Amino acid sequence: MGLITGLLGLPLAPLRGTVAAAEQILKQAEDQFYDPAAIRSQLEEVDRRRAAGELSEDDAIAWEDELIERLMAGQNRHRED
Repeated sequence: MGLITGLLGLPLAPLRGTVAAAEQILKQAEDQFYDPAAIRSQLEEVDRRRAAGELSEDDAIAWEDELIERLMAGQNRHRED
């Protein structure tokens, strides 16, 4: 990087740092969202709440479908990396 390019780009340095931090936060959030262990734990929670009568069968099925879709999307995401 040349001196002039460095000087002209200097005002953008804080923005670059902010963007890099936001990208890291997004990656961590996605990792947690698609974490198979967390999804399995939530599936167990659905089963527990269904057994306790806290969830209707329709609500439990809808929640399970959503969790399974996340699990599959996470596996596809992992393969693409």
